[in-house]
Amino acid sequence: MAFALVWLGHRHPGLSIFAFGRWFEFLLLVIAVTLLIGSLWVCSAAVRVLGKQWSLQARVLEGHKLIREGPYRFVRHPIYTGMLGMLIATGLVYSHWVAFVAALALYGVGTAIRVRSEEKLLREQFGAAFDDYKRRVPAVVPVKF
Repeated sequence: MAFALVWLGHRHPGLSIFAFGRWFEFLLLVIAVTLLIGSLWVCSAAVRVLGKQWSLQARVLEGHKLIREGPYRFVRHPIYTGMLGMLIATGLVYSHWVAFVAALALYGVGTAIRVRSEEKLLREQFGAAFDDYKRRVPAVVPVKF
């Protein structure tokens, strides 16, 4: 839903998300492209590390392992981190600021619900090992608040 909102809430052609001039618009484009490439890399690295454990549906398989390598060293949910980066990149170059802020809020709420659901399964499966991992590694944004 957040991605639909960021795409549907586009701004008029030639209008910048911030009125700081053409040089700033170019800088935003460079930032957005860099963020997009980095986000795609994070998502693909996370899927690669998960291997057969990756799924669209939250589930735990027989023999499921708690992954703490690759991008999972920095965040517990790197696919959501990558998706957030793609949402921000799109919003910077395409969206009206109102749609962009609303999309970020919607993404935050939806992701919080999904993270809570997935982590409940992981806590049931891995117990104290997951609790330790959760204490050391942030959920989506690679900064502890």
